[in-house]
Amino acid sequence: MVDVKSRVPNPLFLREEDLRQTIELLFFAYRDFTEGPDKILAEVGFGRAHHRVIHFVYRNEGISVTELLKILKITKQSLSRVLTQLVNDKYIDQIQGTKDRRQKRLYLTEKGLLLEKKLSEPQLRKLAEAFRSSGADAVENYRELLIKMINEKDRVSVIELIEKPQKKNETNFAD
Repeated sequence: MVDVKSRVPNPLFLREEDLRQTIELLFFAYRDFTEGPDKILAEVGFGRAHHRVIHFVYRNEGISVTELLKILKITKQSLSRVLTQLVNDKYIDQIQGTKDRRQKRLYLTEKGLLLEKKLSEPQLRKLAEAFRSSGADAVENYRELLIKMINEKDRVSVIELIEKPQKKNETNFAD
Protein backbone atom coordinates (compact mmCIF):
# COMPACT_ATOMS: atom_id res chain seq x y z
CA MET A 1 0.00 0.00 0.00
CA VAL A 2 1.24 3.47 -0.88
CA ASP A 3 2.05 5.68 2.09
CA VAL A 4 -0.14 8.67 1.27
CA LYS A 5 1.43 10.85 3.96
CA SER A 6 4.85 10.60 2.35
CA ARG A 7 3.34 11.80 -0.97
CA VAL A 8 1.57 14.86 0.42
CA PRO A 9 3.17 17.92 -1.18
CA ASN A 10 3.94 21.00 0.86
CA PRO A 11 0.99 23.32 0.04
CA LEU A 12 3.34 26.28 -0.14
CA PHE A 13 5.21 24.70 -3.04
CA LEU A 14 2.48 23.09 -5.15
CA ARG A 15 3.79 22.26 -8.55
CA GLU A 16 1.71 21.63 -11.63
CA GLU A 17 2.60 17.93 -11.43
CA ASP A 18 1.28 17.74 -7.86
CA LEU A 19 -1.98 19.38 -8.95
CA ARG A 20 -2.30 17.08 -12.00
CA GLN A 21 -1.82 14.03 -9.78
CA THR A 22 -4.56 15.34 -7.51
CA ILE A 23 -6.87 15.78 -10.50
CA GLU A 24 -6.21 12.15 -11.41
CA LEU A 25 -6.90 11.04 -7.84
CA LEU A 26 -10.24 12.89 -7.99
CA PHE A 27 -11.10 11.14 -11.28
CA PHE A 28 -10.23 7.69 -9.90
CA ALA A 29 -11.99 8.30 -6.58
CA TYR A 30 -15.13 9.50 -8.37
CA ARG A 31 -15.00 6.52 -10.73
CA ASP A 32 -14.95 4.12 -7.80
CA PHE A 33 -17.46 6.18 -5.78
CA THR A 34 -20.03 5.99 -8.59
CA GLU A 35 -19.34 2.41 -9.68
CA GLY A 36 -21.97 0.76 -7.45
CA PRO A 37 -24.77 3.24 -8.16
CA ASP A 38 -23.95 3.25 -11.90
CA LYS A 39 -24.65 -0.51 -12.08
CA ILE A 40 -27.97 -0.08 -10.26
CA LEU A 41 -28.94 2.87 -12.47
CA ALA A 42 -28.12 0.90 -15.63
CA GLU A 43 -30.49 -1.87 -14.50
CA VAL A 44 -33.42 0.57 -14.52
CA GLY A 45 -32.28 2.53 -17.59
CA PHE A 46 -31.16 5.64 -15.75
CA GLY A 47 -27.94 7.63 -15.57
CA ARG A 48 -26.12 9.88 -13.13
CA ALA A 49 -28.46 12.81 -13.79
CA HIS A 50 -31.32 10.69 -12.46
CA HIS A 51 -29.22 9.85 -9.40
CA ARG A 52 -28.56 13.52 -8.68
CA VAL A 53 -32.27 14.37 -8.92
CA ILE A 54 -33.22 11.44 -6.68
CA HIS A 55 -30.54 12.44 -4.17
CA PHE A 56 -31.59 16.07 -3.88
CA VAL A 57 -35.32 15.32 -3.81
CA TYR A 58 -34.63 12.84 -1.00
CA ARG A 59 -32.53 15.34 0.94
CA ASN A 60 -34.99 18.21 0.30
CA GLU A 61 -38.45 16.69 0.44
CA GLY A 62 -40.98 18.98 -1.23
CA ILE A 63 -38.34 20.90 -3.17
CA SER A 64 -39.68 23.00 -6.03
CA VAL A 65 -38.49 22.48 -9.59
CA THR A 66 -37.01 26.00 -9.50
CA GLU A 67 -35.02 25.25 -6.34
CA LEU A 68 -33.78 21.98 -7.85
CA LEU A 69 -32.64 23.82 -10.99
CA LYS A 70 -30.61 26.22 -8.82
CA ILE A 71 -28.90 23.35 -6.99
CA LEU A 72 -28.10 21.32 -10.10
CA LYS A 73 -27.24 24.30 -12.31
CA ILE A 74 -28.68 22.64 -15.39
CA THR A 75 -31.16 23.81 -18.02
CA LYS A 76 -34.91 23.40 -17.63
CA GLN A 77 -34.83 21.17 -20.69
CA SER A 78 -32.24 18.81 -19.17
CA LEU A 79 -34.12 18.57 -15.88
CA SER A 80 -37.44 18.13 -17.67
CA ARG A 81 -36.16 15.10 -19.60
CA VAL A 82 -34.88 13.38 -16.43
CA LEU A 83 -37.80 14.42 -14.23
CA THR A 84 -40.36 13.26 -16.81
CA GLN A 85 -38.81 9.77 -16.77
CA LEU A 86 -38.71 9.65 -12.98
CA VAL A 87 -42.35 10.79 -12.72
CA ASN A 88 -43.58 8.47 -15.51
CA ASP A 89 -41.78 5.51 -13.93
CA LYS A 90 -43.33 6.39 -10.53
CA TYR A 91 -40.10 7.24 -8.64
CA ILE A 92 -41.13 10.86 -8.02
CA ASP A 93 -44.47 12.55 -7.39
CA GLN A 94 -45.02 16.13 -8.54
CA ILE A 95 -47.57 17.84 -6.31
CA GLN A 96 -49.02 21.26 -6.97
CA GLY A 97 -47.90 23.86 -4.42
CA THR A 98 -50.46 25.01 -1.86
CA LYS A 99 -49.34 28.66 -1.80
CA ASP A 100 -48.47 28.95 -5.49
CA ARG A 101 -50.43 26.55 -7.66
CA ARG A 102 -48.00 27.08 -10.53
CA GLN A 103 -45.23 25.57 -8.44
CA LYS A 104 -44.60 21.85 -8.47
CA ARG A 105 -43.23 20.25 -5.32
CA LEU A 106 -41.23 17.04 -5.67
CA TYR A 107 -41.41 13.99 -3.43
CA LEU A 108 -39.96 10.51 -3.73
CA THR A 109 -42.54 7.75 -3.94
CA GLU A 110 -42.06 4.48 -2.02
CA LYS A 111 -40.43 3.12 -5.19
CA GLY A 112 -38.20 6.20 -5.30
CA LEU A 113 -37.22 5.83 -1.65
CA LEU A 114 -36.21 2.21 -2.25
CA LEU A 115 -34.08 3.21 -5.24
CA GLU A 116 -32.47 6.06 -3.31
CA LYS A 117 -31.51 3.66 -0.52
CA LYS A 118 -30.01 1.18 -3.01
CA LEU A 119 -28.02 3.96 -4.70
CA SER A 120 -26.73 5.63 -1.55
CA GLU A 121 -25.86 2.50 0.41
CA PRO A 122 -22.59 1.66 -1.42
CA GLN A 123 -21.49 5.29 -1.32
CA LEU A 124 -22.25 5.66 2.37
CA ARG A 125 -20.29 2.50 3.12
CA LYS A 126 -17.33 3.61 0.97
CA LEU A 127 -17.21 7.00 2.69
CA ALA A 128 -17.61 5.50 6.15
CA GLU A 129 -14.71 3.11 5.59
CA ALA A 130 -12.47 5.84 4.16
CA PHE A 131 -13.36 8.21 7.00
CA ARG A 132 -12.92 5.52 9.66
CA SER A 133 -9.45 4.59 8.38
CA SER A 134 -8.36 8.22 7.94
CA GLY A 135 -9.27 9.70 11.32
CA ALA A 136 -11.21 12.74 12.46
CA ASP A 137 -8.62 15.34 11.46
CA ALA A 138 -8.36 13.98 7.92
CA VAL A 139 -12.15 13.94 7.58
CA GLU A 140 -12.46 17.53 8.78
CA ASN A 141 -9.65 18.64 6.44
CA TYR A 142 -11.29 16.80 3.53
CA ARG A 143 -14.65 18.45 4.15
CA GLU A 144 -12.93 21.84 4.43
CA LEU A 145 -11.11 21.24 1.14
CA LEU A 146 -14.36 20.31 -0.61
CA ILE A 147 -16.03 23.46 0.71
CA LYS A 148 -13.14 25.59 -0.57
CA MET A 149 -13.52 24.01 -4.02
CA ILE A 150 -17.11 25.28 -4.25
CA ASN A 151 -17.49 28.64 -6.01
CA GLU A 152 -17.16 31.34 -3.37
CA LYS A 153 -20.51 32.91 -4.27
CA ASP A 154 -22.27 29.55 -3.70
CA ARG A 155 -20.50 28.40 -0.52
CA VAL A 156 -22.88 29.84 2.05
CA SER A 157 -25.99 28.53 0.30
CA VAL A 158 -24.41 25.08 -0.17
CA ILE A 159 -23.39 24.88 3.49
CA GLU A 160 -26.90 25.94 4.55
CA LEU A 161 -28.38 23.31 2.23
CA ILE A 162 -26.24 20.41 3.44
CA GLU A 163 -26.51 21.34 7.12
CA LYS A 164 -30.30 21.64 7.03
CA PRO A 165 -31.74 19.24 9.63
CA GLN A 166 -33.06 16.01 8.14
CA LYS A 167 -36.02 13.97 9.37
CA LYS A 168 -34.91 10.73 7.74
CA ASN A 169 -34.05 7.51 9.55
CA GLU A 170 -30.29 7.21 9.56
CA THR A 171 -28.12 4.14 9.48
CA ASN A 172 -25.12 4.18 11.79
CA PHE A 173 -21.98 3.42 9.80
CA ALA A 174 -19.66 3.66 12.81
CA ASP A 175 -19.13 -0.10 12.94
